[in-house]
Amino acid sequence: RSYPLYNVILIYTVAALTLWACARSCPASCTCTLEKSCSVLCDRSGLPDLPREFPCEASSINLDKNSLKFLSERAFGTLPSLRSLSLDHNNISFITPGAFKGLPNLVELKMAHNEYIRYLHTRTFTGLKRLVRLDVADCNLFNMPDRIFLENYALKELFCFQNNFRRIPGAFRGMENLTHIYLERNKIEAVAYNSLLGLGNLRYLNLQENRINVIHDQSFQDLLRLENFYLNDNLLSELPRVAFKGLSRLKMLNLGGNQLTNISKTWFSDLVELEVLYLDRNRLVYIEEGSFENLTSLITLHLNSNNLSSLPFPVFQPVYFIGRLYLFRNPWECDCSLEYLKEWMESYKLVRDIPCASPSSVVGLDLSEVVFARVNGSCLDPGELNLTTMSSEILSTTENRFNSLISKLLQQELREEVGNGTESLRNGTLLDPAEGLSAGIKGADVSQSLVSLLSKHSLFALDLYC
Repeated sequence: RSYPLYNVILIYTVAALTLWACARSCPASCTCTLEKSCSVLCDRSGLPDLPREFPCEASSINLDKNSLKFLSERAFGTLPSLRSLSLDHNNISFITPGAFKGLPNLVELKMAHNEYIRYLHTRTFTGLKRLVRLDVADCNLFNMPDRIFLENYALKELFCFQNNFRRIPGAFRGMENLTHIYLERNKIEAVAYNSLLGLGNLRYLNLQENRINVIHDQSFQDLLRLENFYLNDNLLSELPRVAFKGLSRLKMLNLGGNQLTNISKTWFSDLVELEVLYLDRNRLVYIEEGSFENLTSLITLHLNSNNLSSLPFPVFQPVYFIGRLYLFRNPWECDCSLEYLKEWMESYKLVRDIPCASPSSVVGLDLSEVVFARVNGSCLDPGELNLTTMSSEILSTTENRFNSLISKLLQQELREEVGNGTESLRNGTLLDPAEGLSAGIKGADVSQSLVSLLSKHSLFALDLYC
């Protein structure tokens, strides 16, 4: 019955002793805390060199933002409890082989933002058999030795972004436990057929913002569990016929910001679980019919910022797969071929912002504002509708001008007759029968001239209408 109380006392005693030991061995420039375990905080301490010793009980050490330049062999001594070591933002230029020996239980090693690290020895990470997460981002690395991770078979997450790699390091091949690789913002130019061999458990691969212009056939054939794939902002103008064959678990694929001009129906045929597809910021002018037909799980499709002017109805058959469709910043030709899309917009509210670039009658309008008239049950393109409208306007304008001309001529004749009569009365004279006959003949001449003039204007109006 006294055992539970004894256990509680024992636990508190061990914790107190651990705290005392952690504080007793704490380096002078650091702070040591014991919330869950012994943590050594030496960040922003202006250290040019490593402290001579650390508490044996240390589970994490933070040495970020100091001025460390060199790591010697067994630089940290023997720390069997250490699980996390951070060396971010230092001036490290050389790491002696075996520098991390004596850290058998290290799980996380962070060395990011050390701009002077350009080379790593094959034995740099020797002894780290339980290492799960390695961060060497933004370190000016040009390559990695092929056998550098020979002992690090537990490695799952590898952060290598913003370095100077021109190819995917061969060191990654065969690392079957890797789940995440971050290689964005390097200078990689191609993905070879063997670059990613043996990575059967990889779930996340980021190759965005490189210089990739070639992807070889079957480059991704072993990535059977890949779920998130970033290939955006590269220089791709074409892809292998079955570029993503076998990636049946892929949920997000980003191909935005490349130079693709068309979409092949063979590219995405195996991507039955794909939910989000980015094809924005390319140069797309054509999408092959059936390109999306197997994407039965697709929720969001980005096609904005391309050169698409039309999107035939068969491209989106079947139509049940789309949740969000982005089509803005394309030179859309808003003719009858897009009437289905307008109806889709109105019915499902899944797409909006489709500005028309042609025909001229609807330039600047959104597709949702375009009126598609029907003649005998057939859709009439806005361009044709506009032509009919313009013809009616021309006829109306011509008739108005014609009527105005008649009115002016008649008014002019009336004024002349009234003027002549007034002048005769003013002179106190009356026309004799002969003069009256003469005036009648003159009036007939004026009427004949008027008829001739009206006749000419009628012909002109008919020519203008035709």
